[in-house]
Amino acid sequence: MLFTNNLNGRNFAKDPAVVKFNDKYYLYHSKEEENGVFYIDIAISDDGDNWEVCGRIPLTQDCEKNGIAAPGAIVLGDKVHLFYQSYGNEKLDAICHAYSTDGMNFIKNPTNPVFRPTDDWCCGRAIDADVCVFGDKLMLYFASRDHEFKVQILGVASALVDSDFSRADFKQEYNGTILKPELDWEKDCIEAPAVIVRDGKIYMFYAGAYNCEPQQIGIAVSEDGIFFERVSDLPFMTNGPKGAWNECESGHPYILEDDDGSIYLYFQGSPDYGKTWFLSRVKLSYNDGKFVIES
Repeated sequence: MLFTNNLNGRNFAKDPAVVKFNDKYYLYHSKEEENGVFYIDIAISDDGDNWEVCGRIPLTQDCEKNGIAAPGAIVLGDKVHLFYQSYGNEKLDAICHAYSTDGMNFIKNPTNPVFRPTDDWCCGRAIDADVCVFGDKLMLYFASRDHEFKVQILGVASALVDSDFSRADFKQEYNGTILKPELDWEKDCIEAPAVIVRDGKIYMFYAGAYNCEPQQIGIAVSEDGIFFERVSDLPFMTNGPKGAWNECESGHPYILEDDDGSIYLYFQGSPDYGKTWFLSRVKLSYNDGKFVIES
């Protein structure tokens, strides 16, 4: 798979989130237009490999006026729930919520934005959301920055699964960062958490380093959904070789567990330091706490 969105002539598809819903695959991804405004576009597939762009989530709320981006998606019952960020507001960016009964048309939460962290441990920003069900909670993972707006770090909030996911439903699970850059390859950034539950634990795929530094993908694991430990000091997935579509990064991961139990890692890449962006996926196997990329 190698997908891009060339609407208006520019190859640009970032920040994938993929769900299987009503026997179709839905890909929600960030798309930047010529005026610099970010949108979330929608593509549909029958097989998870071949995609057709078929829609866009319109900017309809005041908090979205500068754009939206970086969705996380989950199917709960008969609805697709989307958790996405406002864009272009620096420290004021926050997480919004919407749901859909057909995967295409979304009803936005009237309390948007539904979550922003306290500013005593970070700058108060929340971007790059992903969610998973853990016990009776929907765990919301997000990226923020330090008070100097230099170092990208991760945090966690939650809401009860049977709630409306409105602003009053979310609470910050921990008053501090749950993962921050410490390894050389992570540089000043850990972002784009992508989570999956296995054997009663939450495994988090994350992006280390800012875009094209290069950004690469690591894995961390938690038994309680709050405190994470890396499974390795090395990247799980590196950027590609010179001349490859992902020469400048393999980043911003997203995990899809298909109906048959197959696991796919979707991610973004760039061959030209961010002038153009593409999405791809690899199939993973899991055994006894270890993920492996299938050849």
